[in-house]
Amino acid sequence: ILQALDFNLPSYHQNRGVPLLFRERAAFFALQYLNGDASHMQEVLKGSHIPPDMRQKYRKWVSPDNIPEKFKVRGVKPLNPTDFMAEVYETVKRFCEPNLCPLLAEDAVVHQLPESFILTCEYDVLRDDGLLYKKRLEDNGVPVTWCHLEDGFHGIINSFNSEWMSFSSGKRGLDNIVNFLKSL
Repeated sequence: ILQALDFNLPSYHQNRGVPLLFRERAAFFALQYLNGDASHMQEVLKGSHIPPDMRQKYRKWVSPDNIPEKFKVRGVKPLNPTDFMAEVYETVKRFCEPNLCPLLAEDAVVHQLPESFILTCEYDVLRDDGLLYKKRLEDNGVPVTWCHLEDGFHGIINSFNSEWMSFSSGKRGLDNIVNFLKSL
């Protein structure tokens, strides 16, 4: 998980029904990983798990304003978060720890990260998380190799050479990863 503050970024809405990772499933898995309890999933999807002061602090890193316009052309419906619910925050406050959500790490930490590779897919709810993290890294002088699969979806690199399901963009993504690793 790169961030768990905002499940209403453009890609979460544009791709909310694209298999393999649905918007609700992303929140569910995040909550399950965090504490094995997804009972507050609807509140988290609405944004009521983040205190207003924290939302303001992290807005510089987690905001649709930081996503290039070309990724917003399929419709963006900005939603205002619902009222803050302290009891929900208490159960999910670890979402704001950089070791769980590296997009929220301080600049002094991000600046020390090694050269990175980021793969994003147009039809993935996590696309914008990757775009935001790419920007954070670049803003901190970290070299980034970025591959964006215009026709890709979440998990596509697992489907590049199968007898029953194969996608050429999955092979393209995997080739980019291998080339990056070879260049290190």
